[in-house]
Amino acid sequence: MPDILLEVCVEDANGLQAAINGGAGRIELCSALALGGLTPSPGLMAEAARSPVPVMAMIRPRAGGFVWSTEDLRQMKADIAAARSAGLAGVVLGASRPDGRLDEWMLTTLLNEAQGMDATLHRCFDLTPDKPQALETAIHLGFPRILTSGGAPSAPEGADTLHTLFRQAAGRITLMPGAGVRPETLPALRHLPLREIHASCSMPEPEAAAIAALGFGPPERRVTSEPAVRALVAALAQL
Repeated sequence: MPDILLEVCVEDANGLQAAINGGAGRIELCSALALGGLTPSPGLMAEAARSPVPVMAMIRPRAGGFVWSTEDLRQMKADIAAARSAGLAGVVLGASRPDGRLDEWMLTTLLNEAQGMDATLHRCFDLTPDKPQALETAIHLGFPRILTSGGAPSAPEGADTLHTLFRQAAGRITLMPGAGVRPETLPALRHLPLREIHASCSMPEPEAAAIAALGFGPPERRVTSEPAVRALVAALAQL
């Protein structure tokens, strides 16, 4: 099997450096990973622009679902412009209709804003009621890749659906499994024709009690681990 690119999602400058040092082939840059990832700050984008590997900025203005208002769209357009101005390689996008289907108009609008940049359709795809149809929509819209767990809580649990989607895609778009990907879960995915894979490679780190007590954070937070990145890179090399 050819080399598999590991994309690592990070939420701060320390995590960015840990992912790079550990051997990540691409970075998904976010804030608030505990909420599934929100748009990173302009300062973090500027820091990431110095990365030796491509960096994709998450474009998600708030937590919750992916049905966006006019105000959300205006903010996302500005965030895409900030990612472009910082010199990042691309953006990570998603938009849903109230029934869970992909919002083609909204996605087309966002892709037009990101013209010339790389783009990933994020896990709003996993909420779609008809994934084969959503796959064709993503291909039609021109997305280079989809980040997906196969609609399951983790990619290993969604392996059967992922297998079906890989067969349908037939090389027309890159499917990048993500969620719950660790060295010990990789065997569930080894039958897939993987080209890219996505993981957090994070470890829990206790937070100072005073920080949690005053509401500045949870009792425990997760941080990107350089050894965890290295371990996953090594495990991927053995597939």
